[in-house]
Amino acid sequence: MSVLEALEQSNKVAEPESAWPTWFSEIQKLAAEDFEATPAPTRRDEPWRFSNLKAIDLTGFVPAGPVSSEGRIINASQSLPAFAAKMVFGNNALLVQETPALPEGVLFKPLEVAAREHESMFREFFMAQPVELGSHKYAALHRANLQTGAFLYVPANVEVALPIEIFHWVEGENASIYPHTLIICGENSKVTVIDSFRSADKKRAFACGVNDLHLSPGAKLNYIAIQEWSDETLAFHINSTLVNKNSECTALAANFGGQFIRGESLSRMIGEGSRSEMLSLNPLDGKRQIDQRTLQDHAAPSASSDLLYLNALDDETRSIFAGLIKVEIGAHGTDAYQKVRNLMLSDTAEANSMPGLEILADGVRCTHGATAGEINEEELFYLEARGISKTSGRRLIVNGFFQTLLQRFKDEALREHLSKMVAAKLGLPF
Repeated sequence: MSVLEALEQSNKVAEPESAWPTWFSEIQKLAAEDFEATPAPTRRDEPWRFSNLKAIDLTGFVPAGPVSSEGRIINASQSLPAFAAKMVFGNNALLVQETPALPEGVLFKPLEVAAREHESMFREFFMAQPVELGSHKYAALHRANLQTGAFLYVPANVEVALPIEIFHWVEGENASIYPHTLIICGENSKVTVIDSFRSADKKRAFACGVNDLHLSPGAKLNYIAIQEWSDETLAFHINSTLVNKNSECTALAANFGGQFIRGESLSRMIGEGSRSEMLSLNPLDGKRQIDQRTLQDHAAPSASSDLLYLNALDDETRSIFAGLIKVEIGAHGTDAYQKVRNLMLSDTAEANSMPGLEILADGVRCTHGATAGEINEEELFYLEARGISKTSGRRLIVNGFFQTLLQRFKDEALREHLSKMVAAKLGLPF
């Protein structure tokens, strides 16, 4: 039985108790047909160039059942000492929701509740952007089998002082989950969201996640996606970000786990003066692979974007990056940067980087590039001369490499939180 057949059978069983509105069933049916009709990717497809297609075999994955360790998962879903609100999902089900410091008017609900109670808003923003970077087939699979997720709407002129946390857990052999986060920021609003993706065990799993970020004029959003899947997990993370006039979005993807990760991020600047920062840090070890595709699409004049992806590759790891800065007709005054840096820690690691430009307007400033290099031996010798072992010295240098990215976050508490997670991944005290 294919993963789609199994999931459809599961949905039929659960349908009488489904909390989704009836009109959404038709959307899922069409998405299932779209998935079946869309050919699987091949190496001849440019969006899948250099990709390991054997790694995305969905054979054997089944619908995730109820979690068996709900209490432990809930207790483990605590990262920050203070937060405005929190949702914890386990195997496609909401386990707990807390809202200790959520301002009045902010909507923070499960997706299916939002679809019922705020239908027009949901229909307008849910997966509204086309999936242009190669994973249309898997976005259709996600839509067809979506069971729940997080919906956040911050009204105009509202600032959420503390971060909002969302946790998506997977548990069980060959379990498949479909995490989704939909964020809508009203005019001049401000919010920080930390979206965490974790495995409750070390078993093989499949995650196909989507996040939609929509910023109205003047809004400011920090969105941090922290992925800590097991080393046996196959995962898709598909992002679309719509940045309006004078709004600012800073989005970080931190990938600490997973066997094969396919990340796609589209950021579209549709308003004058809009800005998008696209960040990613990826400490890779063992035989892990990460495949990232990005698009910085400038559709409005005088907008800016800045992409910085950092990879530290050890053992037999492999990274692929393909990114495009596209300046549309009329998007004069665009200021766009794209930089990928690969720190090679092993002779058997491999990094493939393909930055690109497509400019259809005048008076723009666009810069792109990719680098690959090893640890500076003089720096390592300096640390060893002060009594630090070679292993610890390497870890400290890698930590410093990632700190150059984390320093972009102005919020000290958030920066410290992320720094602790990087240090823990590298086996360093903090």
